[in-house]
This record gives sequence, C-alpha cells and structure tokens, in this order.
Amino acid sequence: MKRRFGHTEFEFVVGDITEEDVDAIVNAANNHFWMGAGVAGAIKRRGGEEIEREAVSQGPACIGSARVTSAGRLKARYVIHAAVMGQDLVTSEDFILKATRSCMEKARELEIASISFPALGTGVGGFPVERAGEIMVSACRDALADCPRLQLVRFVLFNEQTYEEFVRGAGRVK
Repeated sequence: MKRRFGHTEFEFVVGDITEEDVDAIVNAANNHFWMGAGVAGAIKRRGGEEIEREAVSQGPACIGSARVTSAGRLKARYVIHAAVMGQDLVTSEDFILKATRSCMEKARELEIASISFPALGTGVGGFPVERAGEIMVSACRDALADCPRLQLVRFVLFNEQTYEEFVRGAGRVK
C-alpha cells in the first residue's frame, strides 16, 4: 500500500528490514542499545557486530531518543537506533511516539531521502500493532515539514498479519 503526505511517499510492505536499500533503517532498540532479539538481533546478524559496538558506545540514553550508527554490511548507509524501551523491555504509546519523532529528527540531521521503519515496540515490547501504526504514521507525517529532502518513508512489516494490523491503524491518519 502507498500513501502520500505532501512531498513524501509512505509505503507499507511485508519484508525483511535488513534487506532494505534505503539511506537509513530504524532499529527498535532498548535504551542501552544491546542488540539481542527481534529486529535488533536480525540487524546485528546481517550487518555485523560492529553496529552493536557503535550503538552501545552511545548508551545508555533516555527512552524515546535515537542514535545513529553505520550500517555495516547492510545495503542502508545508516542504522537509526530508536530507544523505544528500557532494560525491562516494556514500551508505551509515549515511548513509541517520542522514538519515532527522534528518528525523524535524525533523518533531518542526516539530510536523507529514504528511511525504513519496523513496527516499533510491537515485537519484544508487546505493544498492539494497530495502535503503533497509527502513532508512527502520524508522527512521521507531522515531522515532514522539517524533513524537506525526505522522499520515502517505508514501513517494513515482517508478516502479513502484522502488515494488515499496521495498515489498519495507519489508515486512521488523515
């Protein structure tokens, strides 16, 4: 599915975020940036342990903040690590909102044209996918005025059920 907000295309796909050929991919991280399971584990396995070493050296951080590292062996140029939960692995609407906004701020600072997000907080964090879709798409849309170079925001969902739930939530964003 595709939607357009201003100058930016929003795409929703089922896929593997580690395969994304974009300027930056987003990692759903804890605030110490250890990369063990879920999206973080997949990025570390595919991109290399140097991504985790770089990320950990920038922690700990406030929940809701984001840090940037290189992307190792991934196709992307950068990994933006969104601290969407603490060491307790618990997230919330507020953490997802703040982390998404922080990622968009990093996109502006990096002057990138494309970014891919997973459904933040919905794996290890256990947050409802549909609500995450609504929060994340709304936060990205609201940040576009500050991201004039950003042409593509892609949401990469790991299976069909997650895709359907995320798109249902995203559909409520006008």
